[in-house]
Amino acid sequence: MKVAVMGYGTVGSGVVEVIDTHSDIIKKRTGGDSLEVAHILDLRDFPGDSHEALFTKDFNDILNDEEVKVVAETMGGVEPAFTFTSKLLAAGKSVVTSNKELVAQKGLELLELAEENGVNYLFEASVGGGIPIIRPMSQCLAANNIEGVAGILNGTTNFILTKMIEDDMDFSDALKLAQDNGYAEKDPTADIEGFDACRKVCILASLAFGKHVYPNQVATEGITNITLEDVSYIHSMNGVIKLLGQIKYISDDKIAAFVSPAVVWHGSQLASVNDVFNAILVRGDAVGDVCFYGPGAGKLPTASAVVADMVDAAKHVERKKIFGWGAGSEDYVVDYKSEIEMPFYVRAKAQESKIKGTFTAIRFLNRIGQPSDEVAFITDKMTENKLMQKLEGIDVINVIKVTNY
Repeated sequence: MKVAVMGYGTVGSGVVEVIDTHSDIIKKRTGGDSLEVAHILDLRDFPGDSHEALFTKDFNDILNDEEVKVVAETMGGVEPAFTFTSKLLAAGKSVVTSNKELVAQKGLELLELAEENGVNYLFEASVGGGIPIIRPMSQCLAANNIEGVAGILNGTTNFILTKMIEDDMDFSDALKLAQDNGYAEKDPTADIEGFDACRKVCILASLAFGKHVYPNQVATEGITNITLEDVSYIHSMNGVIKLLGQIKYISDDKIAAFVSPAVVWHGSQLASVNDVFNAILVRGDAVGDVCFYGPGAGKLPTASAVVADMVDAAKHVERKKIFGWGAGSEDYVVDYKSEIEMPFYVRAKAQESKIKGTFTAIRFLNRIGQPSDEVAFITDKMTENKLMQKLEGIDVINVIKVTNY
């Protein structure tokens, strides 16, 4: 079967490589049909590349090739990826993608377009890179009511936090190391401010609960305010700080979804996930907690997930898979600050007596070099709005959520 690849960057070139080097395995998975790359779309030139004859700068070469049945979109961004994908689906071609931004913003429209035209829109690689999570959630856990999801969804921030925790490296030095190692972009904003994780939360929430969630509905906080002092205090209580995307079921018409630093206690499956690895914990009412762990990005891990979707689309070229979600609403994702109760870590300039007079049940934390006028403590469960009311008049340095995963 002829296929095409749009975008020949890290992931796109990996897709072509996996198709080339795993042809025997692919034939077994499709029942004997191989995948043959007919076109590679990219505006750049790649002189000397072994696939140089396949390159095109004209999208219509793919759109008008009736033999191409499956297209991999690894361009990134919303446009022109959305326009190209829409035209391909309307033309009866299945599309698979690793483009989390596109799925988070336009997934509902593209799934509906695929449904209308009897083709498939698949995106296993859009969350967790090489970690299988989309298919297990939609198929293997289909008998469960999902109660919640918590995920370490960004390798760059997890690498930075690991260096802060294990090597006593401050944030700016850890970020520079991540950039030097190629884990962080020159402009790391999407990673360190939580935007990348937010997009993945949208996809997981939409899939878990059947209604589309948009990025502007997910409260998002990054890791730029995390300091070595916070790391030290939390270490004293056998905990670590992770950037988590969290989704919580409230009712069929309400969920909470947010991205933020969170305290994870040792003993949690998420606490030992270090460096650039990702992990996604899904809590079902029948199965309990299951955790999916592995490389969350990278050329070949992500490409393997894209090619797996291409194989799946090739096997279903004459039929539509039952897959996707419906429309959400503006009030579907609630303000978690007023709805969800949890403990909090608080660091402040204050005396213990002041804190004891404000909170009824707290655990104080300690660290080496702790100033006499600084306190850190863990609260009991309350909403964030209630916490902020209690903290009025207190010189707060930092507040971090405490997760129960």
